[in-house]
Amino acid sequence: KVNMTLTSTITDRATIGDRVIVFGTFTNDSTGGTIETTLRVVEQLHIQHTGTAAVAEHPSVNATLPLGDRTAVTIVTTSGKAGIWMALGY
Repeated sequence: KVNMTLTSTITDRATIGDRVIVFGTFTNDSTGGTIETTLRVVEQLHIQHTGTAAVAEHPSVNATLPLGDRTAVTIVTTSGKAGIWMALGY
């Protein structure tokens, strides 16, 4: 899903009991955007930059979790970096 200048893709999902884990990747040419998780309630979101170069700042979630009745979560990242994410919820 494209949102502002961050592109997010879901790569997998798994159900564990009454919770769902959604996995994905993102690319970014700005300093953030939203990740569309497809979850009705997002309880946790873990994000990490990937690549061979060191990144001075860690990506962060720009929201108070859990997020009810929202499928998208806003993140803040280093410009021009890609990464992976994992969301937990239902």
